[in-house]
Amino acid sequence: MTQDVEMADQAAPSKSLSSPDPSVLPHLKEIASLIETGAYAREVRRISRAVRLTMVLRKKLKASSLGAFLNYVLVPGSEVHSRLSSFLPKEDEHDMEVDSAPSGTPAPVKHPLPELEIYCYLLVLIFLIDQKKYDEAKACSSTSIARLKTVNRRTVDVLASRLYFYYSLCYELTGDLAEIRGNLLALHRIATLRRDELGQETLLNLLLRNYLHYNLYDQAEKLRSKAPHFEAHSNQQFCRYLFYLGKIRTIQLEYTDAKESLLQAARKAPQAALGFRVQCNKWAIIVRLLLGEIPERTVFMQKGMEKALRPYFELTNAVRIGDLELFRNVAEKFSSTFGSDRTNNLIVRLRHNVIRTGLRNISISYSRISLTDVAKKLRLDSPNPVADAESIVSKAIRDGAIDATLDHANGWMVSKETGDIYSTNEPQIAFNSRIAFCLNMHNEAVRALRFPPNSHKEKESAEKRRERQQQEQELAQHIAEEDDDDF
Repeated sequence: MTQDVEMADQAAPSKSLSSPDPSVLPHLKEIASLIETGAYAREVRRISRAVRLTMVLRKKLKASSLGAFLNYVLVPGSEVHSRLSSFLPKEDEHDMEVDSAPSGTPAPVKHPLPELEIYCYLLVLIFLIDQKKYDEAKACSSTSIARLKTVNRRTVDVLASRLYFYYSLCYELTGDLAEIRGNLLALHRIATLRRDELGQETLLNLLLRNYLHYNLYDQAEKLRSKAPHFEAHSNQQFCRYLFYLGKIRTIQLEYTDAKESLLQAARKAPQAALGFRVQCNKWAIIVRLLLGEIPERTVFMQKGMEKALRPYFELTNAVRIGDLELFRNVAEKFSSTFGSDRTNNLIVRLRHNVIRTGLRNISISYSRISLTDVAKKLRLDSPNPVADAESIVSKAIRDGAIDATLDHANGWMVSKETGDIYSTNEPQIAFNSRIAFCLNMHNEAVRALRFPPNSHKEKESAEKRRERQQQEQELAQHIAEEDDDDF
């Protein structure tokens, strides 16, 4: 009698220790049904929708609900089930065994699809990363990648691209990104042979990120130039590619192309990806300053970016004024910020632009000024400032930055009278660049248009139209709620 009571008292906490979340498990089962339908019908869009729905549930995932879902999808006791269950917290194992115990009738034999198996890997991997268990996440991601190499189905490509991303993220969070570079190259070769274009996009971006993480810009450019070109299938991957391309072009002194790539990446990025858009704007501001342009004030006042762009706003102000002393103070004040953004080397290049801007202001203000006064106004900190000022002025005259002459005998800089800028070709050049920008945006919008198949042959009924509009609203809502971790 006493023994039975004690056993009942001990069994009660085990069932309520960590029961599956009733609000998450039904949704996971619906997602599994959606993946199964997409796998049998070979409809990739259903798999994509399942991934988006998973990102909505990401913050609600728990070990108990994951364990119950693994029991629902996979065969309990199988190799895959045992491997994935081992990554979950140990205290939930007894509860999972209690929930999965048979009630008199044998469970039907399950034959999980490869899509569902890969999806289980993805769920467990996301859970481990969110729980900051990076060592277990690395082991899980390596196991999932080994399984992916044996699966060649186009319906797995969407899930595989997400696994590639989290595979690289796990090693980046632990500082071991260089270890997987060879494996990423092998996966890219496999994706190319299988004509997995989404996998190629994802792996190319991961490889570029890998190279740029270690400042291997030459190798990144060689890979980018030799990689096969194809039409972008994912807007997120295309934005990442433009950002990495802009960084490579910036280091290679191709500022015009870099500016176009960075601004396009910032414009195409979704509003939810705030961190990504901030990084694009930081690099775009530096590139525009290196080109001699001054970004508008509205660039620094974008919603949610004011605090992050504050150091670059003060830097822009120093460049606009042409004050070398103020420029040095700003660079020292925010050196830690510029170091974390990896823009220190670019800011060193800006010193020449600051000097040129200050010299341009001097040439406009004075018709004749001595080189000694030029050195004082530019605040040159060198052993021989007059000789440095002379070389700076002569180089600016040769480059066409200022319209002046240099009198070596008297040590003067003589400025010519300022003419009417509208009598030159500069307004035409600026107007032409704006027209080209608008035309490129129009052409991209036209290329991005999508129409339902056979829309010119059959008319849509009112019921089908309402159903389609409802699906579009649901899709837009899921995209809006998608987590910022994609960037």
